[in-house]
Amino acid sequence: MAPAMFDLAVIGGGVNGAGIARDAAGRGAKVLLLERGDLAEGTSSNSTKLIHGGLRYLEHYEFALVREALSEREVLWGIAPHIIWPMRFILPHRPGLRPRWLLRLGLFLYDHIGGRKRLPSAEGVDLRNHPAGAPLKPEYTRAFAYSDGWVDDARLVILNARDAADRGAEVRTRCEVTALTREGDHWRIDAGAETFTARAVVNAAGPRVLDLLGRAGEPTTQKMRLVRGSHIVVRKLFDHDFAYFFQLPDGRIFFAIPYESDFTLIGTTDVDHQAGLDEVKASAEEIAYLCEGASEYFRKPVTPADVVWTYSGVRPLVDDGSGKPEAATRGYRFELDGGADSTAPLLSVFGGKITTYRHLAAEAVESLAPFLPMLKLRDWTGHAPLPGGDFGMTQAPAMMAELSQRYPFLSEREAQRLIRLYGTCAARFLGDATSASDLGEDFGHGLTAAEVNHLIATEWAQIAEDVLWRRTKLGLYFTPEQAAALAAYLTERTSPA
Repeated sequence: MAPAMFDLAVIGGGVNGAGIARDAAGRGAKVLLLERGDLAEGTSSNSTKLIHGGLRYLEHYEFALVREALSEREVLWGIAPHIIWPMRFILPHRPGLRPRWLLRLGLFLYDHIGGRKRLPSAEGVDLRNHPAGAPLKPEYTRAFAYSDGWVDDARLVILNARDAADRGAEVRTRCEVTALTREGDHWRIDAGAETFTARAVVNAAGPRVLDLLGRAGEPTTQKMRLVRGSHIVVRKLFDHDFAYFFQLPDGRIFFAIPYESDFTLIGTTDVDHQAGLDEVKASAEEIAYLCEGASEYFRKPVTPADVVWTYSGVRPLVDDGSGKPEAATRGYRFELDGGADSTAPLLSVFGGKITTYRHLAAEAVESLAPFLPMLKLRDWTGHAPLPGGDFGMTQAPAMMAELSQRYPFLSEREAQRLIRLYGTCAARFLGDATSASDLGEDFGHGLTAAEVNHLIATEWAQIAEDVLWRRTKLGLYFTPEQAAALAAYLTERTSPA
């Protein structure tokens, strides 16, 4: 029997691919989303986890990119207030680096070119009597405070895929495309022992976009620059909710961000990545660089021995000829091949950043409208909440209180964790539970069988790493023994009968 025909096959389960699949499914297309590993397994779960305009991009005169990203901050906050929330950043002035007037000018532009409505504006602060000054060395006395947003990047991908599936898309993980062949008015997609067909294909393979074009036999003149960004996580360095934006003498910047209640996230680096993509790791030099940078600001030195976890992602940037990796554009480009007879289009996505994923997805879908008439419907994703996000932008604390009241056996910390992961969907697996024992086995740190079963059934989780590092970040707390018990449970639950 011939395989079913999809209107659109999206290859790549990162934020761009999941966003495109969601947008197209919501416009009525029959969509297939294929991912070679787990959703968000690569670049999209290894970002600095910020929804931001990119203050430093103003120095590279990328005003259009900054404006686009800034305009998306509050849109994304509005559709996903459980996994995205505002964060106040402290930018200390460091004598000898960027002068104070330049920082003030940059922040003025940052406040006014992107349609900011609900986020507080920038202001000067005296670190000598501000909570953010206490952990810093005493020589840092003046700073600026400004607003951006934080995001659980992996969950942003998963919720876009979940919403796509809820709107009729078929989502297949661990399904690597091995061949892509144009056959008349459609594409044949070989993925191991399976074959799919689609009228149009989007190549959203991120760092592997050129490799997929090679498998399709499609020529391209586009060049990519693969840049590795590495991060370190240490035990928390401060007790307040502010994040830091630090400058370094080499002209680069990095962030120090409150992370998962008990930790501080520090990053990122920008290093040209020449190695393979199957195992991307922070080098000893990158770890030392971030530790040394943090130690220039914090009273308490940060050493490699303090690092409890590192992660690295490879950013697939458009090669614009920039000399330094950090100067390469974070913008995106499309390459559309409509075929000899203007059928069976292949759209390849180059570049992009997590903040602009929704806008990128809308542009990508609309560029395919001449081939798939249903895609001519209006852009809809900016006002429809992602799963679990159907509450107000500032209502997360009230949602946590409501969950605690409904399930009094949850601690305040557990209620916060569940709301920030699942929003209103947490009740789907908590159900009618009246005690923690009603949720089944406790694997540790509040992770129960009910939650794991939910992740298997609705979020495509298959192995312990999927649960501990992408669906949640409980891997920071789990012992090897706890992880092994979870892995055994997942094997039992997901293995074919």
